Amino acid sequence: MSLVNQNSLVKPGRKFAYQQIGLTILVVFIFTLITYFCWGLSYAISALAGGSIGIIPNFIFAYKAFRFAGAKSSKLVVESFFSGVKLKMVVTALLFSLAFKFLTILPLPFFSMFCLVMAMPLLTPFILKHQ
Repeated sequence: MSLVNQNSLVKPGRKFAYQQIGLTILVVFIFTLITYFCWGLSYAISALAGGSIGIIPNFIFAYKAFRFAGAKSSKLVVESFFSGVKLKMVVTALLFSLAFKFLTILPLPFFSMFCLVMAMPLLTPFILKHQ
């Protein structure tokens, strides 16, 4: 176990971020299944791709942003947060590029699911109990 993972100040934030991502994965899975049964496989693939493009960068950001905590580590906290944001943007752009290049995307389910994933951080505090 590295020194980064032993910081007790980071654990609540990291736990909540991972719970939020887990809830988002569940929501994407449920809505993808609903999309599949209502509109078919091509719509479901587009929805799943849009959800994945939102989830993967969020997971990377959560990992980077919640590595450090505390007054002694304030510079590291800021640096890890901003490097997480930058990496999240790069990964998001890369995943969008790959999806548009290699998948046949149906815009409505794709962007609807992506927007839902982007809105989940606003909704999950009402669903999850943050301790």
